[in-house]
Amino acid sequence: MLRNYLKTAWRNVVNNKVYSALNIVGLGIGMAVGLLIILWVANEYSYDRFLPGHEQLYQVMKNNPDNNGGIRTVSTVSLPLTDVLRKDIPGIRYVAVTDWSINHGLVAGDKKLYLRGSGVSEDYLRMFRFSMLEGDAGSALQGPNSIVLCASTARALFGTTDVVNKLVRIDNQHDLKVTGVVQDVPANSTLQFKYLIPYSYLIQTQPWLQAARNDWGDNSSQAFVALEPGVSFEKVSAQIKDIIHRYDAKRKEEIFLHPMDRWRLYSDFENGKASGGFITYVQMFTLIGVLVLLIACINFVNLSTARSEKRAREVGVRKAIGSGRRDLVMQFLLESLMLTGLAAVLSIGMLQLALPLFNRVIDGSLHVPYDKLSAWGILLLFIVVTAVMAGSRPAFYLSSFEPVKVLKGGQQAGKSAVLPRKVMVVAQFAASVALIISTIIIYQQIQYAKKRPAGYNASGLLYTYISEDMKRNYHALRQELLQSGVVESVVRASNPVTSIWSRTVVEEWQGRRENQPLMVSEIAVSAGYFSAMGMHLKEGRDFYPLPANDSGYVIINEAAVKRMGLTAPVAGQHIRWRGGEPAVIAGVIKDAVMESPFKPVEPAVFAHRDDDAITLLYRLTDKVDMHTALAKIAPVFNKYNPGYAYDYTFAADSYNKKFKLEALSGQLAAIFAVLAVFISCLGLFGLAAYVAAQRTREIAIRKVMGASIVQLWLMLSKDFVTLVFIGCCIAVPVSFYSLQHWLDKYAYRIHIGPGVFMVAAGAALLITICTISYQTIRAALANPIHSLKAE
Repeated sequence: MLRNYLKTAWRNVVNNKVYSALNIVGLGIGMAVGLLIILWVANEYSYDRFLPGHEQLYQVMKNNPDNNGGIRTVSTVSLPLTDVLRKDIPGIRYVAVTDWSINHGLVAGDKKLYLRGSGVSEDYLRMFRFSMLEGDAGSALQGPNSIVLCASTARALFGTTDVVNKLVRIDNQHDLKVTGVVQDVPANSTLQFKYLIPYSYLIQTQPWLQAARNDWGDNSSQAFVALEPGVSFEKVSAQIKDIIHRYDAKRKEEIFLHPMDRWRLYSDFENGKASGGFITYVQMFTLIGVLVLLIACINFVNLSTARSEKRAREVGVRKAIGSGRRDLVMQFLLESLMLTGLAAVLSIGMLQLALPLFNRVIDGSLHVPYDKLSAWGILLLFIVVTAVMAGSRPAFYLSSFEPVKVLKGGQQAGKSAVLPRKVMVVAQFAASVALIISTIIIYQQIQYAKKRPAGYNASGLLYTYISEDMKRNYHALRQELLQSGVVESVVRASNPVTSIWSRTVVEEWQGRRENQPLMVSEIAVSAGYFSAMGMHLKEGRDFYPLPANDSGYVIINEAAVKRMGLTAPVAGQHIRWRGGEPAVIAGVIKDAVMESPFKPVEPAVFAHRDDDAITLLYRLTDKVDMHTALAKIAPVFNKYNPGYAYDYTFAADSYNKKFKLEALSGQLAAIFAVLAVFISCLGLFGLAAYVAAQRTREIAIRKVMGASIVQLWLMLSKDFVTLVFIGCCIAVPVSFYSLQHWLDKYAYRIHIGPGVFMVAAGAALLITICTISYQTIRAALANPIHSLKAE
């Protein structure tokens, strides 16, 4: 029986080549998008779940009152807090303190690397059980002069992973003994490093960290905790909520734990509560992927029911000779499954071709796990679900025909499918037009933010992190760079111009009315910083050449002036900041976008403190091409910074990374919009062909009666154009509401005008007309004599 079903199904697939091809291509594209989304979503949800016991791992987070009366959530904590968590809170098994994973220079023999590594406390490898290839996780980080290498780092330095007890020189300062080797960190880990050094080493070598050990106000570390098995997360959270206030009555911060399985996808907080994050993008594109697949399934349904008149006699004859409805349903579902199976083969080929491009778009490393049985099970389930989605309505609809009426010609087989078919065409194009509108709005929002004046000139500006050697040799390095002829300015700062790494509080200022102090960005700079960055003073003076001449003076930005409510002249007014330290405002600098280009500029205070600078910023002259300039200055850096390979970052590249998520959204929306429109057009092409075939006699008679080709084209096209127009009318309010909600999260945003909807609707209608014109004009040009003779 099954063999007969399969033979009949295959014969029908082969005999209807155009219909089968349209369905296979449409379903293939839809399934390829679906499989791509499944891979991506599975990858995002698998982040950090490779570690055993991840359910008991948490990051320590802190809620601070912000400048606007709300709550600002950060992951920076103080060292005294971690000591209290470790000693005084029952139920906590491990507490690990880490730095922010910065780059260090590693040297072994003649091998020199500049890689990102983490400074971590002893419990780190006990808590995060990365696979140890050499050494013991419990003791590898106990000694301050030890280092744990990732396997790739060990091979790069020594050519092997058998490196325990060998020495690595770090930052051209100290020799560290290798005490362990861990397997390379998986790509789906939030925690990324190439090596680990003990936090005790950082405390020994960095005086500011020694002072921070007893300072509740120095929040410069990250902390992670692991709970004892069976201990309630809610219970521990309640115990630690006000722990800072208990030890320092002046402080109002609240502490809470953020579960490990939510780090990746739920990283945004609003008023102290998790409000989303990357999960928003995952959900959005999951929905879009489902829509594209549904559009492909709608094509299948529409093309199948459009052919119902041709299949009606087959159904009538088969029922007349004894086939039951169950047999026919099985027959049509097998046809659907066969077409879906062929589409799945096509989709896998498309997926393999698309994955490299998709990985470049998402900056990922997705691959199809062909070696896993579960992957094939998911694929089989996906094929069956798609086949049922696409084939159910045609199967039950076609099998419902009454044989007597069909064979007598009394049942118009296609009429009962016309309205549902029209509804599905409207739904197809409503979704397609909504995707087109979304693509345009996302693009406009990105371009709007990119055109926002940054407040500094990023062209030709580079930065390199300052090592101890560079700090000692700064003046000689600076002089030689300026004399090279390819560098026009060199300055130092506590952070790149595209980032803010430190914040503090201004407690007092003239005319203060609020009870709450002002949180500000704290930026230490050298003389000439503002002119080198292309930033402009609005009032007052710049810093003098020597830091000693500016002792007690600061420069603030316009945002700080506004938040403080200072009245002109601002220069000369007094403030107290950084725990009561007095300062005089020397000048006001115009606002610069150093953080998110989609948010308001933060209040900032600049201080002339060369010793706190850890970033070297230098601008290349535009008289020499970039490659020549870099080749000329690299030996200068190698001369004064011998422990490091020369490393640099373009400020423009760093600034452009701020648009990464929005650009990802725009690119994926554009790709899926094009695919959705293409699949919809495949369906229209097929429907237009069947409508033209059904109305062959009518077209011939109208042509004999004098109807022109244009009149016939309008007659055949108007129904399709009307349906697409209705789809546009539905898409406009739905997309407007959704996109307004999406734009609400941006303080610096565009306002949606009617033009975008007109362009999207116009494009959809034009594409529709182009798609159906081939079939309609072909039918209108046919010789009426042949058509009437055939009838």
